[in-house]
Amino acid sequence: MGRVDCHDQEVDSDLELATVIDTAHRQGRLLDAAAQQPLDLAAAYAVQRRLTALRTARGAARIGFKLGYTSQVMREQMGVDQPNHGPLLDTMRITDGRLPADLIHPRVEPEIALVLGEDLRPVAAHAALEVVDSIWRDYRFTLELNTADGSSAAGLVLGPPLLMEGLDALPVRLTRNGELVGEGTGAAAMGHPLLALEWLQRALAGTDDRLRAGDVVITGGLTAAVPLDEGDVVAADFGDGTATVALRRA
Repeated sequence: MGRVDCHDQEVDSDLELATVIDTAHRQGRLLDAAAQQPLDLAAAYAVQRRLTALRTARGAARIGFKLGYTSQVMREQMGVDQPNHGPLLDTMRITDGRLPADLIHPRVEPEIALVLGEDLRPVAAHAALEVVDSIWRDYRFTLELNTADGSSAAGLVLGPPLLMEGLDALPVRLTRNGELVGEGTGAAAMGHPLLALEWLQRALAGTDDRLRAGDVVITGGLTAAVPLDEGDVVAADFGDGTATVALRRA
């Protein structure tokens, strides 16, 4: 009997789950997390890399990273106990203010985005909205399955610039159809968005993933994520309300 290479088995398993996740997104199908084999976090990131490879093979390009669950409110909402990260792709950029029609059950959260300079330090900050769209039914998943799914990253609206000073104290108000649905400050992201960026730098150390000049890093939801039904408009006001970013679901 020939020798079985355990590493090859792991690679095949990573690709198999990545393909299942990729196909579910493309076909608009939901999967049951409870039916999946348990993963550890290292295996989850391996699946995430295979998923990203499938997407970049179709022409997508990585433009940065997203951080998930950097705030206590998001960890409590989703029942996870630590942050994670996932790639941002150019296909996720939303520039027309409209939610893509092919998402399964999208939710939106306000974030502070950082843009990295040549020395990989932030040179700009922006108001932002992140769209998440999990293929796990009812958003019920483990941290590992969410990580395998790219931390549910699905869309990014990059809004007006923000002052770099005092990002931790910056207030944000999230409204849906004019009704207040969440409030927070930049400090929700690990105490400061810059601390969230430092966490990402440590998390990527020793991996094949690298930060690059020009990368956009969204530093985590500052309020709970809210779903959008047809016709809904969600808007986030940062600071004194002069920096606003909005998104409509047609």
